[in-house]
Amino acid sequence: MQQLVILGATGTIGRNTLDVAERHPERFTIFALTAHRDVAGMRELCLIHKPAYAVMADGHAAATLRSNLQDAGLKTEVLEGMDGIQAVVSMPEADQIVAGIVGAAGLLPVLRAIEHDKRVLLANKEPLVMAGALVMQALSRSRAEIIPLDSEHNAVFQCLPGGYRCGQAPAGVVRILLTASGGPFRNTPLAELENVTPAQAVAHPNWNMGRKISVDSATMMNKGLETIEAAWLFGLGPEQIEVVLHPQSLVHSFVEYRDSSVLAQLGQPDMRTPIAQALASPERIDSGVSPLSLQRLGQLDFEDVDLERYPCLALANEAAEAGGHYPNVLNAANEVAVDAFLQGEIPYLVIPSLIRRCLDTVHESPAEGASLMELEAVLAVDDWARGQARAIMSDLI
Repeated sequence: MQQLVILGATGTIGRNTLDVAERHPERFTIFALTAHRDVAGMRELCLIHKPAYAVMADGHAAATLRSNLQDAGLKTEVLEGMDGIQAVVSMPEADQIVAGIVGAAGLLPVLRAIEHDKRVLLANKEPLVMAGALVMQALSRSRAEIIPLDSEHNAVFQCLPGGYRCGQAPAGVVRILLTASGGPFRNTPLAELENVTPAQAVAHPNWNMGRKISVDSATMMNKGLETIEAAWLFGLGPEQIEVVLHPQSLVHSFVEYRDSSVLAQLGQPDMRTPIAQALASPERIDSGVSPLSLQRLGQLDFEDVDLERYPCLALANEAAEAGGHYPNVLNAANEVAVDAFLQGEIPYLVIPSLIRRCLDTVHESPAEGASLMELEAVLAVDDWARGQARAIMSDLI
């Protein structure tokens, strides 16, 4: 019996993981759930799954949940804050950690889980974008294992030789192609993008995702972050990773080998497939996803990416090539920009402009020149970049 800790339990990854786990009660039990401040969502999940621990990142939300669960007669212990999250991923009972926290907040729990030799099912891109060298160093020094949960990275993982462990350069691989749907604005005239609303940006044509990730998909920053993450996960240079538009979202990635063989992983655009693969790896279990009918597909389309339409992908590619603290600044600036857009504070087209301006000031960072292996430096750059983004934002609106 595997005991699961699900970080970001009330989000899309968390709920899909719980759906898969419920289908296999003989294999999985829920040890701990975490969320930010969604008390109603967490109360519902605790009543259903009865975890030993529930953690709310927000202290007020933790107090409310604690009272609610006590009134319901539940014995679940409620912890709070980042200390509580790091505590549950460290506990000896925890076998697998599903890292579904969105944003930079996922870095510390992932590092703590690796330090405690856990199997980490990584859906959160930001730890490797912010601190890829640090995370991979920690992985090499532990008995931990990372299995990617992102549909694209999990697809790559499935196309690599049996026994492959993330962080190694896979033998014979020369190129990885990550597919992208193009989001809701793939065919929108460029002149109309200045009037895009948050509601339009989060309306993804194929995937059901959270608001922040949906906006990242619309700008294709999501694919840029995935490129940086893939380089760390699979031990390749960023120049060996490409992005191709695939509107149907049925082929999730390609892996090209030295002999010119190309392997692809196909499946419905449903996160339960990679989640089931990762939870049971190297075995296979039912995910609850309907089979893919090749006869009904008709055709699969692939196109080059227009970087004029998707400047955020170009910015991510630049940051990947520059290395150092550039990906960290890219991520922080993007988080600030997307949040401001969702709050109605900036127009859609200001998102790449704000990120561009932040990247141009990386040399001013107080941690410039500091070791990428120092957690304090990584966190300092992240904090500085968010301040820069907020200061620059006032000049762009």
